[in-house]
This record gives sequence, structure tokens and C-alpha cells, in this order.
Amino acid sequence: MLKQLVECVPNISEGRDRAKIDAIVNEVRQVEGVQLLDVDPGASTNRTVITFVGTPEQTLEAAFRLIKKAGELIDMSKQKGEHPRMGATDVCPFVPVANITMEECVALAHKLGERVGRELAIPGYFYESAASSPERKNLAHCRSGEYEGLDKLSQDKWKPDFGPAEFNASVKRTGATAIGARDFLVAYNINLNTTSTRRANAIAFDIREAGRLKREGNPVTGKKVLDANGEPVRIPGSLKSVKGIGWYIEEYGVAQLSLNLTNINITPVHVAFDEAVKKSAERGIRVTGSEVVGLMPLHVLIEAADHYLKKQERSLGISEEEKIKIAVKSLGLDDLASFKAEEKIIEYMIKDESGKRLVDMNLVAFANETASESPAPGGGSVSAYCGAMGIALGTMVANLSAHKRGWDSRWEEFSDWAEKGMKYQQDLLFLVDEDTAAFNRIMEAYGLPKGTEDEKKARHEAIQAATKYAIEIPLTVAKTALKSMSVMKAMVEFGNPNSITDAGVGAMCARTAVLGAIMNVKINTGDLEDKAYVESVLKESADIQAKAEQIEAEIRTIIDKHLA
Repeated sequence: MLKQLVECVPNISEGRDRAKIDAIVNEVRQVEGVQLLDVDPGASTNRTVITFVGTPEQTLEAAFRLIKKAGELIDMSKQKGEHPRMGATDVCPFVPVANITMEECVALAHKLGERVGRELAIPGYFYESAASSPERKNLAHCRSGEYEGLDKLSQDKWKPDFGPAEFNASVKRTGATAIGARDFLVAYNINLNTTSTRRANAIAFDIREAGRLKREGNPVTGKKVLDANGEPVRIPGSLKSVKGIGWYIEEYGVAQLSLNLTNINITPVHVAFDEAVKKSAERGIRVTGSEVVGLMPLHVLIEAADHYLKKQERSLGISEEEKIKIAVKSLGLDDLASFKAEEKIIEYMIKDESGKRLVDMNLVAFANETASESPAPGGGSVSAYCGAMGIALGTMVANLSAHKRGWDSRWEEFSDWAEKGMKYQQDLLFLVDEDTAAFNRIMEAYGLPKGTEDEKKARHEAIQAATKYAIEIPLTVAKTALKSMSVMKAMVEFGNPNSITDAGVGAMCARTAVLGAIMNVKINTGDLEDKAYVESVLKESADIQAKAEQIEAEIRTIIDKHLA
């Protein structure tokens, strides 16, 4: 139900001709639902890094159009530059951002590669997580020989994963493309209370995966220790998937650790920060804060907030906004400059194409919009919002219980309930707007043309599909509100007794959400022709309503006994 977001970072082999770059980038701008985040051309490298993000299918479409246009405008037989390259679009990785797995990004990469090979006759290799063999995971291996060595395409060892296996006239112009899926890379700088680059470097060597060279005697000037093959022996650093150096920043007047976190699933930002604090302290240096260079996914800060909340033995069931504040303060992201979440978090950079959401309105505006002559938002959206407010009360009681004096040993128990509550709340808030969207979909279907028999048929099918969706959304509201009642019941049974009536009010709101949503289910079933589906939905709705009323009665009985 939550929106999936994937980032795509194609690198094209053109960094000097702005007209060509703009024409290629414009292909991305044309795809609705895709947000262009950055265009970074380099003259000496003759390469431009383009970053955009969107839903999976839209991002794939934008990537295909970009590769096609680059192949039309960039002649690789004439291209020169300092950066290694083998194609007009040299690399095109997909990066999971939100609510999407690496496996799904791999599937996107394979789908794009198959289409590029079939429709554009451009050959290439899958790399990183999308690789077809272990050696092809390494981009440098796939690109060995660069453009000038692409006659390798006809060799069995170098047969491409997609596209023609020959260096023909078309490929001589377009070159080959590497399409892959990789984890998000975060460029992360950690601020130190020193001006010494040498000491900052020493800390970076302590941390980074590559560590430092092993030397005889003096660890700085001693003779390098070599292995049996004559290669230098290294002392590894403490963190995997981290590259780093120390440097001095004239603008800030401090030294920093400049780290690249190449796999934030292995070493997240908060782990790197805590390790930097530890290693710096061992050398008599204090970490004062940090900064993320460029953009990052929302989950980076949410995971950091959860980490520090757990260390404080505080509930994790709090709002996204509060978690961001905790992460920013814990990591010192506002040490050198103010931290603007709307400019640093990828999900916040994505524009909402559908306009202002109902849930973004204040209470007065939402009430006024509901009271207006417009039929939406109506009972379905209000039911969802009622459910969201109900579980908000249940979550509040869980958080109060987690923080109650004398109950310190139970904070995790109540934190778990609060997290469940917050998840139900987020789902119900999403459904507030989705119910209105479902109603609008029906109106749009009725507005379709009906002049010909084909148009009438298409219109009828659209109306039936939209009606079915308008049943499924309030049914989901009812199911979610019913599940949320488990939180309120738990809180009246063993939560903070001073807030038992708050949980009771929450339960009544949830029951109202269930009943109101089911009313919307019933009224929409009247226009649906699939009677077997209607019968099934009505039976399920009756079961949900009976359970909601039973749980609310049980909760009220507990509260009445408590008050008596």
C-alpha cells in the first residue's frame, strides 16, 4: 500500500556538449511521476551523472528513454574522456529507496536490459546485484578493455547478457551499457574538534574496511610488510563497506572524516558515527557532529532514531517527524549548518503530483472541506480519519506506559505496542485520501465517452473496475481499524491505568471507523455486477462488524469496572 520508490543513476559519456546533455535529460523530465534530482556534468571526464527517482515502472521507462536518446546523440567512435567508459550510456544502476527490495530492483534491471537489447540493439552486461555470474558483479570487470575493446562481444567468455553479440556498425556508435542494481551509497562526513589532517586520517584508517598498511617497527615510517606474493599486507579497519580518508575543510576550520558508506545495510550511518566517536576518543579527539553529502533515503534517519531511542530505553512508537529530530540531534547533523529535511531526504524531494492531500490540512480546513457541497471527502474518508484518531489515542497510552515511573523494565513491551499502533495510524491516514481517490475514479469512469459500442464497453468495464476499488478501500479501512483495536484492548487491560479512558475513547473511534467503512462497502456493492464477489464481501463485512462491536463491548466493560 505504501508507495515504492527507486533511484536510478545513469552515467552518460558526454560532459561537454550542454545541448546534448539537456536533450538526454529532457527524456527523464517527460515521464510523469519521475523526479529529476541532479545533473552533474564533468568536462575533463566527458561524463555526466544523472540522478532521478520515482515509482519502479516509471523509473524504468525514464531509464529506457534516456538510454535510447543517448544512443542517438552520442557517437562513441568519436568520444574521448578521462573516465573509463564503454557506451553512450555507460552504466545504469537501480537503487532501492523506499518500500522496495533489492530483488525487485534486480528484476527491474533485467527487464530494462532485455528491452534495451531487443528494441535498441544495444548490448551490455548486468552488474552488481543483477550480475549473471560472480565475476560480472564487478563493474570494472564488465568494462575491461573499455569501448576500444568491445570486439570481445563475440567471444564466448564475453557474450553480453542482452543485445547483439557482435561489434557491428550500430554498436560502434552506441557502445555497450552496464545495467545493474546496487545498494544506496551515502557520502558522510564526520566533524572533529581538531585541525589535524594527519590525526583525522589516522581515525579514518582505524575505521575504513581497507584499514592501513602493515609496517615493521614504526607504524607510519616503518618498512612495509609484504605477503608471500610480494603484495603489501594490510591491517583491516573496524567497519565493513566503508571507504574513508581524513581532510581539513578551510570553510569550516575543522578536520573531518570523509567516509563513503557503500552498503548502508552492512554499515548504517549511525553505526559509522558511533564508531567514529569511539575511535576518536581513543586518540583524544571529540566528534562534534556530522553531515550527509547529497541526498539520502528516509529510512537512514528512522533507523538512526530507533537506534538512539533504544539506547535511551524509550518507545519507538512515535511520529516520523519526531524521529527525524532525534536522528538530527543524535548525529549532530546541524553542527555546521541547519539541516533541512525537505532538501536532504529523497522521499521529501518527490513532488506530490496529485496536489494537496487531505491529511495535510489542519483540522479546521479538513472539517470545512468535508462540509462543503463537494461529495468528497465523504463518509469513507472520515471513517478512515476517525480510525486514525482512535489508534492515535491507543498509541499515546502505550507511549505513556513505556515512560511511566516505576515501569522502566517494561519499556520494550509498550514500545512494541506503540510501534504497532503507529503503523496502523499511518495506514489509516493513507486511506483517508485513498477513499476520496477511489470516489474520484468512479466519477472519471462515468465521464468516459460512450458514442460507439467499443467506447460503451470500455466505459462499462472502467465503471465496474472503479466500483470494485471503491469497495476494497473502505473494506481495508474496516480491517485495519479492527486490527488497531487490539492495541486499545491491551492498553485498558495492562497499560497506564491513569489513561484507561483515553484507550476507551480510541476503541469507540475504531468501532465507528469499522461501522462507517462497512456502510460505504454496502452502498457501493449495489452497482457491482460480480455477485459472487459481492456476497463474499458482505459476509466478510458482517464478520468484521460483529468482532469490532464485541471488542468494544469488552473494552467498555473493563473500563466500567475500573471506574467503579
